[in-house]
Amino acid sequence: MKRRDFFQRTSDGIFGAALAHLFTNDLLGAEHLPGVNTHHPAKARSVIQLFMNGGPSQMDLFDPKPVLNKFDGKPYPGNVDEVGNSGTAKIGVMMGGQYPFARHGKSGMWMADVLPHTAKMADDICLINSMWTDHPNHDNALYKIHSGRLFMGYPTLGAWTTYGLGSENENLPAYVVLNDPLGLPKNGTRNWTSGFLPPTFQGTPFRPTGSPVLNLKPQYEEPSEVTESARGLLSKLDEIHRRERPGYPELDARIKSYGLAARMQLTAGEALDLNQEKAHTREMYGIGEKGTDSYGRRCLLARRLVERGVRFVQLFLEEQPWDSHSDLNANHRAICQRTDKPVAGLLRDLKQRGLLDSTLVIFGGEFGRTPTSQIIGDDYSGRDHNMQAFSSWMAGGGIKGGTTYGKTDDFGHAVVEDPVSVHDFHATILHLLGLHHQKLFFERSGLEERLTGFEEPRVVKEILA
Repeated sequence: MKRRDFFQRTSDGIFGAALAHLFTNDLLGAEHLPGVNTHHPAKARSVIQLFMNGGPSQMDLFDPKPVLNKFDGKPYPGNVDEVGNSGTAKIGVMMGGQYPFARHGKSGMWMADVLPHTAKMADDICLINSMWTDHPNHDNALYKIHSGRLFMGYPTLGAWTTYGLGSENENLPAYVVLNDPLGLPKNGTRNWTSGFLPPTFQGTPFRPTGSPVLNLKPQYEEPSEVTESARGLLSKLDEIHRRERPGYPELDARIKSYGLAARMQLTAGEALDLNQEKAHTREMYGIGEKGTDSYGRRCLLARRLVERGVRFVQLFLEEQPWDSHSDLNANHRAICQRTDKPVAGLLRDLKQRGLLDSTLVIFGGEFGRTPTSQIIGDDYSGRDHNMQAFSSWMAGGGIKGGTTYGKTDDFGHAVVEDPVSVHDFHATILHLLGLHHQKLFFERSGLEERLTGFEEPRVVKEILA
């Protein structure tokens, strides 16, 4: 039998599902990784990032602005050049908030009425209303929020996390991406790239419909002794092949992915089977309901994955659905109807199972929206991009729940108190995972590359429990 036949039979064609296997010590050796051992005690062991691609509107969902409402329909009362939109269309008149707001929980956190389920979890959430970024266009802002840089080719937060911490389960990828059945997000696979890190640290996308991973069952049964003997021989062949070709991280990643694929055939089926969940749990996520079934399934799968030691799970929506240049009211309402119940169900389920303390949940997009409307023909019903202020929230994993942090001006346009840059945001996440943003680095061309670049961001300690 040829070497290729061994690969095909052992992995049964699912090597692509395992490219992000992070059995770190086997690949590079612990001495080469600055973060294999955490730099300080960690609050969180894993991350679930609920990424809301397109730019949710802060003043319509999380940051109510009564003064803005009073100016509804009036010209911008200042230098319109300061609005800082994307330049894609003309700036219209001031646009008041689109939904009623109310205070929720013991903390009295403000939230719009299109988020009724998330609002019930207010006391577990830390809402950051003072986020800001460096670019008003989607592509660059997405690179920034995921990799800390404005351009493609750099490792993402998930890649850095798994590079530093490795995996807790050698039978599942450490970094998993759960995409939308409606399509890939803006920038596609670059949202979970390993950049210049070894390719074994990139995200592993699971299929959005049907079985998340194909061919988990072998095509035929054989005695376990035969399987183990074949894998042992294959491992020796791999090692010979690799020794003859040193310095090829892609080859290392491919060999590791085949090994993980084989192990996933033994264990992943159980992890991915949502039918094992009780009916009331599936209902809590909105599974079985027309609007929430898809996102609810991915949220429940995310919980099952972190429960089994997966380090970093990202959930994306298709393209950029929050990008409401027109008809913001209907646009945001529709997306909230898809995501609100599943998101709240995830928080509640993690909390009930004692997993929220060790799982950091992150919700937010790449930037916010302007306080002015955008002129598209005769339409004044949407908002343009705003890099100067946006809202994100965190929950669990060492975060101080029931906290609202930061402040924007009367129009929700710019941060005026406690600004949080993207690098501050990343440094805080790494801190919660037990990693120091300066000590987690990768040497490249004589430089120590970091997620937070060469700046000195701050850990936002005010939001830590």
